[in-house]
Amino acid sequence: MAGIALWITGLPGSGKSTVSDAVKQKHSDFVILRMDELRKVATPAPTYSQTERDILYRCLVFMAKTLTELGHDVIIDATGNMRKWRELARKLIPRYVEVYLKCSVAVCMEREKRRFDTHAAPEDIYEKGKKGWPVPGMAAPYEEPLNPELTVDTETVSVEDAVKLVQKAIDKVR
Repeated sequence: MAGIALWITGLPGSGKSTVSDAVKQKHSDFVILRMDELRKVATPAPTYSQTERDILYRCLVFMAKTLTELGHDVIIDATGNMRKWRELARKLIPRYVEVYLKCSVAVCMEREKRRFDTHAAPEDIYEKGKKGWPVPGMAAPYEEPLNPELTVDTETVSVEDAVKLVQKAIDKVR
């Protein structure tokens, strides 16, 4: 049977890696695909151009598709700021769950300042965004999901409760 792909999407600092890691603790068989780690290998000197992002996100979707076809469960830990990438995953991966971590830019900026483990994410991303870098939610668009399987307001919902909600979403596709 094909595996499940959870795409945990949201602005930088919304809690994607924290929630991904917490889900992985409950489900050790899940493979986490992190965009920031892929980018470090595929584009060691990233430009964050639209073309570069298109290529990297399509690669991320292909990896998730391939792993789920092999029976692995996957967490995609990636902002995925354009809907078209998440829609591609939905089209190609039969057991797909989109989890949107909703959080204001202001709260994400505060979290990013306090974060000690960036999981290969660029440091000071919002400071760079203030200088014109294409940061989703600032100088680059973040297209909120239209119909995610789950939306979690990470300003009010704890990580533990978010994981319980994700578990319910997983149970629906199993």
